[in-house]
Amino acid sequence: MIFNKDEVLQICNKLSQNTLMQTLQIEYIDAGPDFLMAKMPVNSSVHQPMGLLHGGATVALAESVGSAASVMFIDRNTEEVRGIEISANHLKSKREGEVIATARIIHKGKSIHLWEIRVVDEDDNLISICKLTNMVLPQKK
Repeated sequence: MIFNKDEVLQICNKLSQNTLMQTLQIEYIDAGPDFLMAKMPVNSSVHQPMGLLHGGATVALAESVGSAASVMFIDRNTEEVRGIEISANHLKSKREGEVIATARIIHKGKSIHLWEIRVVDEDDNLISICKLTNMVLPQKK
């Protein structure tokens, strides 16, 4: 596989149109052969009632970046990815600014991908750490 950062970011951002990722304003910003990064603004649209970043929004960011990262390792013409398990530990609250999620591959098997997703703020404070398991399936035509 030849890695092309610009192509990966373009594909990820294009596939986000008209989805939850667009609603949450998630933008893919960096990629490498074993990682993918995305950012999301923190404002009232992703707050829980106490005015803090909602854990569900954080998990949506983590699953989005981890699932998109798995797409880098599959044949998009014949395979597709499904998230089958995600866990999250929320370590610090956030009221405003942005959060950045970085998915790094832990295990890249033929049918299972395991990702660690670290969510930090713009000052590199660890907000949440997540683990995502994706299954690689044949596309149904």
